[in-house]
Amino acid sequence: MANLKEIAQKANVSVATVSNVLNNRGRVGEETKKKILRIAEDFNYAPNRMAKSLKMNKSQTIGVIVEDLSVFNAPEIIDGINSFAEDHGYSILLMNLRMKKKTGVQYPDTEVCKQEAAPMFKVLLASQVEGIIYIGIHSRDVKGILPDSSIPVVYTYCDTSNPKDLSVNYNDFSAAFYATDYLIEQGIKEIGLITGFKNSESTMERLKGFKKAFKENEIEWNPDWITNGDWEFNSGYHQGIVLLQKNNKPRAILAMNDLMAGGVLKAANELGIDVPGDLAVIGFDNREISQYLTPKLTTMSLPLNEMGQQSIKLLIKKIRGERILSNKIRLNCKLVKRKSV
Repeated sequence: MANLKEIAQKANVSVATVSNVLNNRGRVGEETKKKILRIAEDFNYAPNRMAKSLKMNKSQTIGVIVEDLSVFNAPEIIDGINSFAEDHGYSILLMNLRMKKKTGVQYPDTEVCKQEAAPMFKVLLASQVEGIIYIGIHSRDVKGILPDSSIPVVYTYCDTSNPKDLSVNYNDFSAAFYATDYLIEQGIKEIGLITGFKNSESTMERLKGFKKAFKENEIEWNPDWITNGDWEFNSGYHQGIVLLQKNNKPRAILAMNDLMAGGVLKAANELGIDVPGDLAVIGFDNREISQYLTPKLTTMSLPLNEMGQQSIKLLIKKIRGERILSNKIRLNCKLVKRKSV
């Protein structure tokens, strides 16, 4: 593998010019730049990141702690982090707490998470990462899980109650408002709702958005059509049966995730209710299953990849001491229209 000096000799330029081109700095003519990059590629040149890190006293490495890599949101967020890191000369060091695998619950206890995260946090500090991104299993307050440290941290798919902490999440309120308003625009006013756990931040924000859509359209919602699920398929099925067997049943059901929406579709099918002819159904998350249900599910898509990219972008700004306009970033979701409405 060639070094800078050999590339410089081959290109008939100075070592400084080669360094400027490979580090994307300084002013170098376009033809010269192309020539150097071509030679570097021919020589399969790769910079010695460790030597560069020692010289700059920076590791160019970001630590990522994910509560459970098997949960649907994590891979796409991590892909967004990775993509931005590659484009900006950073590498990531990934730690997987495997909380759902270990505890079997969607809301792992804060103290349990704290115990599991502590040794991994120490490993990341020993590896001289410049900052850490913490990815939650579910949107909730995770304050206290990570130890106090001078190293900057960005939380995504979760947050803390400390207004000074950095976080990147999606906007549950506006997503639920838009989904409900879309149904109303279709002429459907009789809308049922299947929530997640009552103590879930997502449940509370989506319920507010649901009610806001009714208020802005000057329509009253029916409290008898609001029922609680637990984010799982079977709860969507059972609550769907309850709603659809009422004498005065809704003409649409908004389920707070795609799994529960899938349960509603099963319930409607068993009761001989046509979707979307007699009943409209909207889910949430745009999980892979949503496009394979019958009919294909209309749903709200979460900006997971963008959350990953914005998380590392915000973290690098903090590391570099650049101005941060907002500590709490909320990204908008997008309605994916399919065949269930």
